[in-house]
Amino acid sequence: MISRENTQADVIFTEPPLIETGRAKVNLTLRVVGRRTDGYHEIESLVAFADCADRLTMVPGAPLHLNTVGPLAQSCGDTADNLVLKAARVLGERVPNLQFGEFTLEKVLPVAAGIGGGSADAAAALRVLARANGLPIDDARIIEAAEMTGADVPVCLASRACVMTGIGETLMPVAVPNLPCVMVNPRVAVSTKDVFQELGLRNGELLVGAADVMIEAAEWPEGGTSIRDWLETLAIGRNDLEAPAVRIQPVVSEVLSSLRKAYGAALARMSGSGATCFALFENSADALRASQKIQLDHPEWWVHAGTLS
Repeated sequence: MISRENTQADVIFTEPPLIETGRAKVNLTLRVVGRRTDGYHEIESLVAFADCADRLTMVPGAPLHLNTVGPLAQSCGDTADNLVLKAARVLGERVPNLQFGEFTLEKVLPVAAGIGGGSADAAAALRVLARANGLPIDDARIIEAAEMTGADVPVCLASRACVMTGIGETLMPVAVPNLPCVMVNPRVAVSTKDVFQELGLRNGELLVGAADVMIEAAEWPEGGTSIRDWLETLAIGRNDLEAPAVRIQPVVSEVLSSLRKAYGAALARMSGSGATCFALFENSADALRASQKIQLDHPEWWVHAGTLS
């Protein structure tokens, strides 16, 4: 007769995964003031965020690692160069004994598209790490890590509408209503560096008319203002990077034309350095119909109907 001792199976307790989203950033307006002596460009941009987003999951305690999944995972390139890992490492240099984890990025936003997809992912990583390590999101080390990771990461860290100035580090919140929109990307990557180079500013040079821009800064509507009033105000704005982006990738002009022809489109403009463009509408029904027609006419394009806020 064999006797067996009753043993209790080992139980491994693991922390639940932490999840954050990286919402697409849309530059409703973008004015280039000039180029600083250090080569960085000074801008003034009204930024809003879309309801489409990448999804970032982290399992705390695991070694720092990044997996990419989702419909656009292949476009992420080498994970070693991904801004998620860069943001984590930069924060780790500033926070002793920072607890890392294994990241999984579900990629649905186009890359090199002018909507800050990589920056939004990096910002999501910083928010996840802040939660895992009990750090407030306004911790100076997190803010510094965002600034060191990329120019658009600070605005994506908060992911709320604001006016962004300087090289992206100065943010002023703005109460933007839910704006029905259609976003379109022709699935053509556009290099931000190339677009700014095409703008042709030398170090220390102001863009023509920039002095007037600084004197006559836009006054945005206050909270509670109607969508129609916002559309009228936004129509006065522009994106100074639109023309150079069109010279580099003429398809941007085709995207803008499709959006401007859409029924109910109040205005159409390029976001960031392109090639993603957007149109704003007074109501969501018109936006949805416009997105369906554009997708039917151009099945190879990335099209999203939703809201900006």
